[in-house]
Order: sequence, then C-alpha cells, then structure tokens
Amino acid sequence: MRPRDPGERGRAASTLELFFDLVFVIAVSIASVQLHHALTDAHIGQGILNYLVVFFGIWWAWMNFTWFATSFDTDDWYYRLLTIVQMGGVLVFASGIPTVFEHHDFTVLIIGYVVMRLAMVAQWLRAARAGGAAGRAARTYAAGITIVQALWLVTLLLPSPAFGLAQAVLIGAELAVPIIAEKLGSTPWHPHHITERYGLFTLILLGESLLGSANAIIEALHETETLVPLIAVAALALIATAALWWIYFWPPHHHAIGTFASSLLYGYGHFFIFAAAGAFSAGIEVEIDVLTDHGALHPPLASLAYTIPIAVFILGIWALAIRPNGDIWVNTALPAAGVLVLIDPLLPIPFGVTAIILSAAVATLVWKQPISARQPHQ
Repeated sequence: MRPRDPGERGRAASTLELFFDLVFVIAVSIASVQLHHALTDAHIGQGILNYLVVFFGIWWAWMNFTWFATSFDTDDWYYRLLTIVQMGGVLVFASGIPTVFEHHDFTVLIIGYVVMRLAMVAQWLRAARAGGAAGRAARTYAAGITIVQALWLVTLLLPSPAFGLAQAVLIGAELAVPIIAEKLGSTPWHPHHITERYGLFTLILLGESLLGSANAIIEALHETETLVPLIAVAALALIATAALWWIYFWPPHHHAIGTFASSLLYGYGHFFIFAAAGAFSAGIEVEIDVLTDHGALHPPLASLAYTIPIAVFILGIWALAIRPNGDIWVNTALPAAGVLVLIDPLLPIPFGVTAIILSAAVATLVWKQPISARQPHQ
C-alpha cells in the first residue's frame, strides 16, 4: 500500500467511496430525526448537545476514511473488505443514536464507533509498511487511534458526570491524533479529490434535508386543512436548499487546502458546515410542527431551528472557501446574509425573509465570478 500521487490527473471519487457514503445517509437521517423530536418537545439544550456529539462521531469516521483514501486507496480486496467492516460499524453506530437521545445511553453508539475506528487502524498498519515519512505518520495514526478507542470503551464504566467530562477529553484526543501524526511524518493528499469528496457529502446532507422536509410536509398535508402555509414552507425550503447548494459550490475549493494548516482548517471547519446541513431538515420539520399545532416550541424559537443552521452553513463556507475568492461585494453580501437570516423569527411570515435574503446572496454570486476564475490560465 504505497502513497498515491497527489498530482495524479483525473483523480475522482471511486465507486467504493460513493458506496461507503450511503451508510452515512442512514446515520445522518436518524440523528436529524432525533434532533427534530428533541426540539419539538422543547428539550433544546440536551437535544442540541446530543446531536453535536452524535454528529461528531459520524463526521469524524467519514473524514478519517476520506483523508486516508486520498492518500492510500489501493482498491484491492483487502482494502475493500476493511471498508465494508467500517460500514458495518456505521450501521451499529446509527442503531445506537435513538437510545442516546431517549435514555442518554451511549453503549451501542460507542461500540459501533470503536468498530469503525479499529478497522481504520488495520488500514493504517498496512499503510505503515510503505516506510518513509508516510510510514511514520501511518504508525502514529494507528497507535493514537488504538489508544483513544481503548479509552472510549473505558468510559462505558464511568458514572454520568464523569462520562460527560471524559467525552470532551476524548473528542479533543481524537482531533489531536492527525495533528501529531502529520507533525511526525506526512501523508499526501490530492486537492481535487479531497474537495470533491467533501462536495459529495454536502450533496448527501442537502439531499437529506430535501427528503426529510418533503416527508414532513406530505405527512402534515394529511392532518390539516391549512394548506397554504405548508405549500409556502415546501416552496421556500426548496429555495433555501438550492441557495445553500449554490453558495457552497461557487468557489474553487481545491485552492483552500494548499498547506497542512489550511487543510486542517478546511477539514475540521467542515464539522460545523456538515452539522448545520444535517440540522436544517430538523429545523424545517420543527416549523411544520408549529404550523400544525404539534410542537411545544413558540414560533420564534421554532424559526431559529432552521435559521441558525442556515447562518452557520453560510458563515462557515464563506470563512473556509469563499472569502479568499470573493471581492468586496461577495465578502459583504455573504456574511450579511448569514447574519440577516436570524431576523426571520421576528417576522410573521415563516421562511419568507430567509428565502429573499438567500436569493439576494445567490444573485451576488451570479454577478461576481470567483477571483481565481477571472485570472487567465497559464
């Protein structure tokens, strides 16, 4: 298992990577549904905290495989087998999400997570045989991941107050492993391939938002005679999702990961973008519950359930990829849009102002090309 050429021409996501992503659709969907139920029942603080912890596990497992694949994907039978084992771990992880929200029981979730991560250790040990800087990094990854997974299993024996503190410490340890490994060695990454993978996962999350919103609206239509607000939410949800897609794919993302520091910022920063995209559909469903008198939240709080994810998504992608590629117009319009959507809860028309603000942001992007696109090709 030798490192892949970071300058390889025509490098694209493999069918195995696309297959791998499918199980994350299940995990994201379950997490979004559980967040929706928690917010609808007015369990706001605990619901958001559980969602962020669960989504960290989803995002971290996906991201580690993605960066490993860009460096060492051999696509032979052993690589494929270990990837499928990881997929099994994701499914176990997903099955444990409801018990986290309902009973604060992380047992099944952690077992599934450890299965995912130990399969990743086997991949890193194989990559370590390549030697050199990549081999040193691979050995550090394998050792660090193994130690942290052992500690995750130990946390299952801790009482509740200590368990929460241990969670925070081990999440920090997980985040530290790549930093240490890349300092002691180095692994190559393919800028176009890695940003394509992030873009594909963003599409999955936005698609999940459309699906979740559509299902909620269809179900609500059978239970209410108030069709106009629901039809309006359906139309505006489509506009908002399309706008988020437009905004995300406007800049050339591969320019954002030229150095290790910028790659780290891009990779870790996407946690907030991905989590926001996953929470967006939950927010729409909460708004529908309020319109149909099925929710415990007051209307302004219900509106925040979708405007906050939109704001985080826009501000996150602006900071990571748009800001270096936009002029003063773009770099004014996008942050302003991210902030202004938060005024929607103060107005009596659900989603209406948000759709107008997002449309204006997209119009600005249509008017202005990325700076890099205006430069002549060498």
